[in-house]
Amino acid sequence: MFLILLNSCTSEFKPVTFETISIEESFDAEISATYSKAKGNSDLSKTINTNVENAIIKTLSTPENKNNLTDVLKAFNTEYLSYRNEFSEGSEPVWELHIETELTYQSEEVITIAISNYEFKGGAHGNDQIQFLNLDAKTGKILSLNDIITDKESFTTLAEKYFIKSLDNKKENLKMEDFFFGESFHLPENIGFSEDGLILLYNVYEVASYDSGYTEFVIPFTETELYLKVH
Repeated sequence: MFLILLNSCTSEFKPVTFETISIEESFDAEISATYSKAKGNSDLSKTINTNVENAIIKTLSTPENKNNLTDVLKAFNTEYLSYRNEFSEGSEPVWELHIETELTYQSEEVITIAISNYEFKGGAHGNDQIQFLNLDAKTGKILSLNDIITDKESFTTLAEKYFIKSLDNKKENLKMEDFFFGESFHLPENIGFSEDGLILLYNVYEVASYDSGYTEFVIPFTETELYLKVH
């Protein structure tokens, strides 16, 4: 009996804890990076941190291949200095790169981290985007949509219903025809978990013009439970 109790205690799931860290470097461009990092030196923490850092790097447009976030920021700064020295006449605005993450959901099965970045290299406006990173809470591995959703076709039908409902709630006389550039409804590239349910988010330009900004809506867990492999 003692051994059974001991085994049940040792097998109890212990969620990884996170801290928010910032990269403290001096740059010529306006650069900031504040992101979530799993505490500890366990294999789980190491896998999570590697996947988070790699996901952040993939959202950036820096041409050089780097697998370290600090090196990527330095490469952005070097690119800015090269541009300023070669083309700038002294009146151009300073380039900007800002990175921030948010832990939006954590359960025994899933961890969702929202990665937000803003890049400005001159021009009329900068580019910003949000990416949801869904991780297996027990292994730290990245979960694809197929790892999350059981019946993609039926889920898409449900999502379209909630998309139309979200337009009605905005009371801006928006219609389905104002989105998707003449194509039929499709799921966004970014679907993540939150305490309220699944967040479906379309980045700028994904389904509408720049002026429309982000397009997002939430489907409650009570509606998605039949379609979820994990939650």
